[in-house]
Formats: sequence, structure tokens, C-alpha cells
Amino acid sequence: MPVKVVKNLPAIEELRRDNIFVMDSERAMTQQIRPLSIVVVNLMPRKLVTETQILRLLSNTPLQITVDFIYMTTHEAHNVAQNHLDSFYKAFLEVKDRFYDGMIVTGAPVENMAFEAVDYWQELEEILDWSKTHVFSTLHICWGAQAGLYSRYGIGKVDLPKKLVGVYRHQVIADKHPLMRGFDDVFDCPHSRYTASDLTRLPADFELLARSEIAGEAILAKKNLREIYVFGHLEYDRETLAWEYARDKKAGLAPDVPEDYFPQDDDKERPAMTWASSSHLFFANWLNYAVYQETPFDAARLAQHADEEYDFNSEEESGQ
Repeated sequence: MPVKVVKNLPAIEELRRDNIFVMDSERAMTQQIRPLSIVVVNLMPRKLVTETQILRLLSNTPLQITVDFIYMTTHEAHNVAQNHLDSFYKAFLEVKDRFYDGMIVTGAPVENMAFEAVDYWQELEEILDWSKTHVFSTLHICWGAQAGLYSRYGIGKVDLPKKLVGVYRHQVIADKHPLMRGFDDVFDCPHSRYTASDLTRLPADFELLARSEIAGEAILAKKNLREIYVFGHLEYDRETLAWEYARDKKAGLAPDVPEDYFPQDDDKERPAMTWASSSHLFFANWLNYAVYQETPFDAARLAQHADEEYDFNSEEESGQ
């Protein structure tokens, strides 16, 4: 949340130089408040697990949030009952006339396939195109990040020598950026993927926020914060990589033990959770700085903001 202070307090300018959001009392009195509206495109096979992970992180804020989940009607789900989707999810056609403050596009275990070979690719492209005028800020995760860059900018992916899986140490590159506010210089983040985006063609209006010596570029953001791309899985809970490892073993894939995850690489040991604080902080920063502070109060005006540059301490009326 922003810091509210008396107008013209001398400390304001110093805080603003550090990109700390400061709101004076006069501006605070003019603010309008409404619940944030978030839509989650859940592409992960274990829908219930991902729902819990995402909602846990979205709840770590004093903001009131309403959440809709979307499923792909062009894909037959095998790990969740259809009545769960019918009861708790919406098809894209049900929400296409709505406007959302934020959208999350999850990962999916399809990175070994060409994008166009994914059975729901056309439907996902339609959603991403719709988001340009109906969503203020979109957070793409793992394959969802690769898919977003490919759909929006034609940025392809490259195969890695082997699956990148484990918990990796990351360096904050842009320590003054609002999405990285409160982060230590280094933080842990899980990765689980076979491919990486070819970022040599990345448009100039993107900023690298964090990277790993082993996992590579980890967090990218468009300068206006309308699009954020996270190639790891900050949303994963303690046991997710262990479950994936056991699944791959059962499938006869002879997977490597996830790096820096199990104590002494013993998969019978309880893995350490070393990224929880970073994941909560990142999602809270996204909700606060990329969504709450910037989205227009009248959601139908989202299309008018598509090409605006982000101003950390705009004196214009913010969205809330």
C-alpha cells in the first residue's frame, strides 16, 4: 500500500527518488476504491493445487480482490473432474465482455511441443489478444511467459540441453524497480522446464529485473507494467517439485534430482522452502504497483491506457 503523508513533507522528494510510492493527504481524499478484479488462466494439469497456490499469494494483501478462473474449452482435462470446471471455472466466452485489472497466465507441461501444436493454442491466442484491451496488467508464468512472448512478439523458444529443474539463486538486476521492492540482493526461485525463450529479439521497452547464473533471465517487465514475464515458478509450494520428480520417475523418464532442493539430494527428505517470502513479496508488489496503483477506476477505460508509460509517482488520478 502507498504511504500517505501530509502534503509538502520534506521527506517526500527523497522517498520519491528511491521510487517509494508516496501519496499526500489531498490526493488520498480524492481516491475512489473498488475491489480489484483478477482473472486466472489456469493451464496447469493439477487445477486444484494451482488454484490454492495462486489464491494463497493473492490473499497476502489488504486489498479486496475478486478472482475468476478460466479453463480451455478446446482441451480435455484429465486431472480434474469436469464438474469442478463447470462449478468453479468460466469459459472465455463467458468473460470476453468483461474488464479485469489483472490476469495471470500459468505454466503448462507442454514446452516440448511447438506452440501451434498445443490443442488450445488458438483459444489462448484469442485470450492474449483480448487482454490488450480488457486487462490492465498480465502476469505470465513459465510456459505461459514463453507463450506470451511468442504470441505477442514472435519470440521463439530454444531447447535446453536437459531439463532445468531445481531451486536456483537469482540476482536482482533492477533494485529500484517497484516489482522488486523489498527484495534482498539475491533470492531463490524454483524452475522446471525444458526450454527457454530466445530473448535476443526482445523489444526495447522491456526491462530485465532478475536473472540467475544457471537459470538465466528470470523476470522481465514491460516498462508500462502492462506485461510481466516470470520464467520460474515463484508460486510453487514446498512439495511441487517433489511431486513432479516422482511423476517423471513413475513415467520412466529417469529425471535428475532437482538441484538444491532435497537435503543431500535425498528425495526421501523433506525439501526446504527457501522462496516463500520472495513469492509473497513479488505477488504483493505486482498487485500493488502494477495493478492497484495504475488501473483506471472505470475498468472500461482500460483500452485507453494500452500504450501509456509507467510513472512510479504519477500525480494523475490513479485507478483506485
